[in-house]
Amino acid sequence: MKRRPRFATRMMLVQTIVVLIGTVTLIVTALLVAPTLFHQHLGHFGMATGEVQLHAEEAFAYAFFISVAVATVISVAAAGVVSWILVRRVTRPIEQLATAAESVAAGRFDVVVPDAGFSSELARLTDAFTVMATRLGDSEAARSRLLADLAHELRTPLATLEAYIDGLEDQVLAPSTESWDTMRHQVHRLNRLARDLRETAAAAEHALGMEFSPIDLRASCETAVAAAAPGFQAAGLTLTLDAPAEALPVLGDEVRLQQVLANLLENALRYTPASHGVQMVARRQATEVSVQIIDEGSGIPAEEIERIFERFHRVDPARVATGAEGSGLGLTIARAIVIDHGGSLTAASDGPGKGSTFTIRLPRIEHLN
Repeated sequence: MKRRPRFATRMMLVQTIVVLIGTVTLIVTALLVAPTLFHQHLGHFGMATGEVQLHAEEAFAYAFFISVAVATVISVAAAGVVSWILVRRVTRPIEQLATAAESVAAGRFDVVVPDAGFSSELARLTDAFTVMATRLGDSEAARSRLLADLAHELRTPLATLEAYIDGLEDQVLAPSTESWDTMRHQVHRLNRLARDLRETAAAAEHALGMEFSPIDLRASCETAVAAAAPGFQAAGLTLTLDAPAEALPVLGDEVRLQQVLANLLENALRYTPASHGVQMVARRQATEVSVQIIDEGSGIPAEEIERIFERFHRVDPARVATGAEGSGLGLTIARAIVIDHGGSLTAASDGPGKGSTFTIRLPRIEHLN
């Protein structure tokens, strides 16, 4: 790459040119104006002729050139010092930003850019760069965790499929309904993981392609409960809906909100032991609509309340009461969908063994039509 002059060099060159132009302008102007004015003043006082005028003009010319020379040297030196200080104050934070940018480009995101107190513009630039580097570092860490978690999630179903295929091929394992069901279940698990990963990536980019329209969230709750009821009955659990008689109007995507409710009910089913209950409570508030899924399950430790919404967050296997372990992405997707609706999804629990409550809050609209 062609080597270009440094910014400090160019700044000093520009400052030097400015000083030289100012000096030349001063000298030329003084030479054009000062002698004429001096001669006019001599004539005004009756000294325009004779030897006195000659000596006076010689003295003026000598004093003028000495003064201009001394003033020029002092001004150039002072301007040089001030310019050097100014250039250093301006270029130092720029050089530090360039070094930090090179570090970020090389994959090192833990850069520290000193505060540029010279001007508000440079301070804004350094602050914005620090925030950008921090977010890039967080994104890279999240990407690394995602790849590691994905590899872990893929390992179990792939290992199971490989073991069954080898067993069938070596005739150690006889073909049976149970064998085919096991392999089909692992394939289903891989398909679900791929689908959830695709939706998680789309949710992170706010690119789920939702279509908003006025909907009745009460009707959505009824549909979700009806769809989940057979699974709860099979697991020996009760599932009830507590909702007002009137509509609960919100602006949302019906399909995506059904996905959120299904994910939360599936989560409650997974962590609630048999003979216990799960309740869905829908309420109309002053400016919002709330839906709570309250279970009597294994509960959530306080330190995991927020972590359960992270991708591939793993819970203690002992907490799983019924059903198979999920992909670890359902709650992540559910929260992203609710946030894209302008709402919130939170979790609460009194601790292990004391159940948990997931609360959806969405902005309420006045009417469905």
